[in-house]
Amino acid sequence: MKSRDIAIVGILLAVGAILRYFLAMLHTPLTPNMVIAFYCLAIILIQPKIYEALGIGIVAGILSMLISSSIFPPANIVSEPIGALVCVGLYAVLKNRTKLAPTIVTFLTTLASGFSFAAIAVVFVGATILAKYNGNLMNFIYVFVPIVVITAVFNAVIVQVLYFPSSRVLMRGQE
Repeated sequence: MKSRDIAIVGILLAVGAILRYFLAMLHTPLTPNMVIAFYCLAIILIQPKIYEALGIGIVAGILSMLISSSIFPPANIVSEPIGALVCVGLYAVLKNRTKLAPTIVTFLTTLASGFSFAAIAVVFVGATILAKYNGNLMNFIYVFVPIVVITAVFNAVIVQVLYFPSSRVLMRGQE
């Protein structure tokens, strides 16, 4: 990865982390995960190798863990790399097939990251989740699934809106 690409990833992860931290301070029922949106944008723009995408996911997971107010923040260390790998793989398949590739890829990446986060949380803090949701795991699923899907839609729209101006700026830098 070139130093320019590392700078792009760093800037986008920083912006995503700052936005997520700010949105978490608002204490809304739904806090979008802007880190996912911005690492997706970074991966889509620079198209890293798989191991580089994995590194981006690990850094994103650490950032997300540090600023998360979720039930089990360490799950981000696994869920974000999963998301990054999904993102790089799907974008490699879809990039030349549709102009909506950034939207589709970001939507599916957010779902992969969100649902893997939920699975990890259930494994490690299942008793806490059951206590919070009246002993019924289905109540947790009923609450969590819409949050992940709404976040996925939100992230997909953000990345699609930012993709075209960002890619133009990057192309201008290569001339």
